Amino acid sequence: MRVGQPLRRPLLLGVVFAAGAACAQESHLQEIEVHGPREAVVGTADSASEGAVERASFQARPKLRPGDIVEAVPGVVATQHSGDGKANQYFLRGFNLDHGTDFAVTVDGMPVNMPTHGHGQGYADLNFLIPELVSGVRYRKGPYFAEGGDFSLAGSASLDYVSVLDAPFAEVTLGARNFKRLLAAGSRTREDQTWLGAIEIEGNDGPWDVPENLRKVSAVARYSQGSPTRGFSLTGMAYKSRWIATDQVPGRLIDSGELSRFGSLNPTDGGNTQRVSLSGKWFDKGPEGETTLSAYAIDYRFDLFSDFTYFLNNPVHGDQFEQTDRRRIFGAQAARTMPTKFGGLDGVLSWGASWRGDRISEVGLYNTQARERLATVRNDKVSQDLVSVYGQQLVYFTDRLRGYAGVRGDMLRYRIDGREPTYGAVNSGKGHDAIASPKAGLAFALTPQHELYLNAGVGFHSNDVRGATIAIAIDPASGTAADRVPALVKGRGAEVGWRFQPDENFTATVALWQLRLDSELVYVGDAGTTEPGRASSRRGIEATLRWKLARAWRMELDGAVSRARFKGRAPEGEGNHIDNAVEKVLAAGVTYTEGPLTASLRLRYLGPRALDTRNTERSKAATLLNLGIRFAVNPRLTLGLDVFNVAGKKGNDIEYAYASCTAGEIAGGACGEGIDGRHVHPMEPRSARLSARWIF
Repeated sequence: MRVGQPLRRPLLLGVVFAAGAACAQESHLQEIEVHGPREAVVGTADSASEGAVERASFQARPKLRPGDIVEAVPGVVATQHSGDGKANQYFLRGFNLDHGTDFAVTVDGMPVNMPTHGHGQGYADLNFLIPELVSGVRYRKGPYFAEGGDFSLAGSASLDYVSVLDAPFAEVTLGARNFKRLLAAGSRTREDQTWLGAIEIEGNDGPWDVPENLRKVSAVARYSQGSPTRGFSLTGMAYKSRWIATDQVPGRLIDSGELSRFGSLNPTDGGNTQRVSLSGKWFDKGPEGETTLSAYAIDYRFDLFSDFTYFLNNPVHGDQFEQTDRRRIFGAQAARTMPTKFGGLDGVLSWGASWRGDRISEVGLYNTQARERLATVRNDKVSQDLVSVYGQQLVYFTDRLRGYAGVRGDMLRYRIDGREPTYGAVNSGKGHDAIASPKAGLAFALTPQHELYLNAGVGFHSNDVRGATIAIAIDPASGTAADRVPALVKGRGAEVGWRFQPDENFTATVALWQLRLDSELVYVGDAGTTEPGRASSRRGIEATLRWKLARAWRMELDGAVSRARFKGRAPEGEGNHIDNAVEKVLAAGVTYTEGPLTASLRLRYLGPRALDTRNTERSKAATLLNLGIRFAVNPRLTLGLDVFNVAGKKGNDIEYAYASCTAGEIAGGACGEGIDGRHVHPMEPRSARLSARWIF
């Protein structure tokens, strides 16, 4: 792979697109809403931990990476422990969510999480996202709603794209360490038909001693027709990226001065990925209810080269490995919401059905050296289908009391064809699993400004289906036995909440929650095996505040405290702490908008957490302060400045505790069975990006 090859063709396409967007001057339909959803309010919300973030709020925030947009969800933290082409690391409600397990994300109605993925179960890569096109972020936490399916135990976020822009524009951004970005977007409306297009080209080296050499292209094309009450849309998306990664490194080498804070132990780590999708949606809204039908098809490719233990397992060739994923995803969804009479009481009935089929032609794990394959650990062909139905009835018992009850049913069928020559045949197989998930909730209005909530429900997450058919651990060196795991794992949650909203300018919420899982089962993509874990319990408290102090000022404050533990007696040598489970999160922001000036200051605090089950090793706290400023020089030209890590803190995006061994430690005879210790991926130092947007 020629990682230094410039993207001349995409750059040319961007210039051509910008020129075309300049010609799109026809007026837009007046009734089309482009500002996105508004925050949930007293009288309509069903829990204290659900909401919707207005477009103006999250668009004003400085974003280092596209996935940072999910931090608009209160309590969510998005970090990175590798190159910027890899999915973010997510934290929420006492979970280290890895790259998306137990946090479901959809973009424009399409699921982002990948089951049975080459790197990890639930892998949710948002790097294809163009943040400027996002119209709104809707979120729910906990397994309390019948619409919530796979991966949504801790929470879910739904990101929607706009169908029309106020005006076509082109934006150029330049930043420290060779950051370059070009974005051009525009829409054109004639009668009830709208065409929208956007293209983004980005390059970045980052602060790393080995330049990241990120090269990324994203594009969106959409056709929509109809009115706000009835219409349809077709959307195509394409994304391609390649990068060189600096993975986490031993803290002991940084402390001794043998390795710089931004140094690498393997300059050939990195990867490439691409995603192409086509989706369609039809909707009909009226006094008798709302109906939506949608379908999608996605083609996805992924290659990742990583090295976390260096020379521990293979002192000669090193421990680098390659993970691959080649799949096509097909899906369809139908939903209906309609007013009802239930025992003489007014109500709303919601029901729906969906199907998702993953056809994975290759999901593999290979031992490599400098990106050259040495041995096959796993190579499988996988087919899996998830069929789901749900129904939920909301009833207004009185003017002050309402409640809902619902149930969801999910059935998973899967087939694995192992192609690794030694153990592939015995680890092949097929099977199915099903689960029913009841949900319920109550809302009681103490006053027109105060509302109390009680929610409970059963949810689930799927496991990598290779773990459901495994017979022998695919370790060419040992071939040791491994336990099969269930394909679907149940979780139970409950929440008590309060919302205070004296007017449209002030909202405060508090939620006290708990979540219990039958098993912390995960497929370990870095090792190619499935580890069945113990049952677990989490509980915590969250509080949010949204306050428009005056016409120009807006303040946001989120705080969350969580406790996560394994249940029962710990095995010998272990404890009951869940490693890397987030314990404390604090986020605060203030936005000023007046005339041509918009400024946003954002603070995020990620507290210390246990790095092992005995809590003997703990991470350090990480505090991040970002600043974003936009100034409209005139109606056509807007200048921007984003400053990340304003305070220049030397925190870490992620920390792990495990054993590793470097080439130098092997040569010096200091390795033995490995050297236990902290491994870190530092958050990026202070940096700035300048942008200029021209509106045509």
